[in-house]
Order: sequence, then structure tokens, then C-alpha cells
Amino acid sequence: MARSRDDQEARYHRRREEEEQHAKKLPTEEEPELPPPVDPIQSDTEKVGRNDPCPCGSGKKYKKCCGRK
Repeated sequence: MARSRDDQEARYHRRREEEEQHAKKLPTEEEPELPPPVDPIQSDTEKVGRNDPCPCGSGKKYKKCCGRK
């Protein structure tokens, strides 16, 4: 029985040493460097309303022409 206790203690100490080595490898708790903020994409063209004439030149309302696509 003494042998199994010695084995358990040895495994316990090995495990503790492994955990300590692993903890040393972990990154520090400093804040990670974030990329610079990106400006949102904005369209230069004006939005077409549902009831506005279609920009394709058909003369129909946008919702009846190209708005269905």
C-alpha cells in the first residue's frame, strides 16, 4: 500500500509541475491590441423609394419594375 501512495504523490507533483509550466506559457492578462476602427461604407447615390419612378427609365414605379428583383 505504501507504494501506491508514493505513486499517487509522485503523479500529483508531476501534475502540479505541468500545470505551473502551462501557466507560464499562457499570455499575460494585458489587453490585446485591437485593429483600428473601420469607417462604414456609404453609397454616393440617392436611395430610390418604392413609389419613385424607376431609375432604369421605363417610366414605371420602382416597386413595379426593378424593385421586384
